[in-house]
Amino acid sequence: MTILDTPIARLDGTPTTLGEITGGRPALLVNVASKCGLTPQYAGLERLHETYADRGFTVVGLPCNQFMGQEPGSAEEIQEFCSATYGVTFPMTEKIEVNGEGRHPVYAELTTTADEKGTDGDIAWNFEKFLVDGSGKVVARFSPGVEPEDERIISAIEAQLS
Repeated sequence: MTILDTPIARLDGTPTTLGEITGGRPALLVNVASKCGLTPQYAGLERLHETYADRGFTVVGLPCNQFMGQEPGSAEEIQEFCSATYGVTFPMTEKIEVNGEGRHPVYAELTTTADEKGTDGDIAWNFEKFLVDGSGKVVARFSPGVEPEDERIISAIEAQLS
């Protein structure tokens, strides 16, 4: 079993797996929030999705309300905000927990990978990014402050698509 086999629901509540959401393609998994200082990263995430979708890549947003209550909305409110404010078209999952006892199994696996500074473990804040390959293996972790269109992320995505 890989991370792609992990059950999770889509934002609308439809049960699925991470593999069905990504289509077995490389993906950037990001814990997102609508009321965070980093929320404008949605724009860069959408541009990544649009730029690389035709080459077999997707971004997946995983809403989380664990950091100062910065994702308080319902699924409908999250969808409306992301669509109206940032034109988000990439797939989004149900709201989940990324740390603690209620940590979603996807994040139990993701957090074993170290970021560019060698830090693994708990998610530090909203918009932490994990690049997974088509088989679900985590190939890179980027801290929240690394912008979606940072050259390190672009290079890592390109390496998965070549």
